[in-house]
Amino acid sequence: MLLAIDVGNTNIVLGVLDGDKIIHKGRLHTNINATSDEYSIKLDTFLKLRGVYGKIDGAIISSVVPPLIRPLRKAVKFVTGQDALVVGPGIKTGLSIKIDDPSQLGADMVVGAVAAKEKFPCPIIIFDLGTATTGSVIDKNGDFIGAVITSGVKTSLTALASGTALLPLIEISAPKKVIGTNSIDSLRSGAVIGTAAMIDGFIDRFEEELGEKATVIITGGLGSQIIKNCRHDIILSHNLLLDGLKIIYDKNK
Repeated sequence: MLLAIDVGNTNIVLGVLDGDKIIHKGRLHTNINATSDEYSIKLDTFLKLRGVYGKIDGAIISSVVPPLIRPLRKAVKFVTGQDALVVGPGIKTGLSIKIDDPSQLGADMVVGAVAAKEKFPCPIIIFDLGTATTGSVIDKNGDFIGAVITSGVKTSLTALASGTALLPLIEISAPKKVIGTNSIDSLRSGAVIGTAAMIDGFIDRFEEELGEKATVIITGGLGSQIIKNCRHDIILSHNLLLDGLKIIYDKNK
């Protein structure tokens, strides 16, 4: 079985795959100050709770938090005995990256693009809704040609609540109407409907630059809330990055 670890700025997603099937999935809070021993305890507990302790025969990590790569690799080695592959320089991905400096492209965007190319027809637009909202563009030839990065939904709401006296932190859900008649619904409209409208707008502009229609995918924890309020046909893919990690692992093992 393969242990796939996707490290984001807010959460670490753990996936256990048996062949191409994800059989277990979990989340840890990303703590940049946690030691390898602390992550070992959490990983050990996760695998035992899922009944797969001692059954892991491979591991791969992608991370947008570089300081966590070393303690997580040590934790994986200690708990499973496996040397985890790390998505980065020297790893085969099969993705042609045609941006100004390919080394600047985040591991999460690489992994998502690899999975999307494997599963869907090109050109492809991928929106990943996490701490940041990213939009990746793959052209008809399967080349990664660029992206947009903006603040994530929760990140924006947290900043707004901390910078204002009267606007609270809210649960992220769509209001019944776009025009809010109270502070909570107004915030929800801005967060959910506003993000959906932004995504719709980016799709139009991306496709205009591509010169053709594209397959559009949304992934990330908030995808299910946002996609219902978009006006384009969009595919929701919760496990895009775990699928991409499996593909990359197979290319390198």
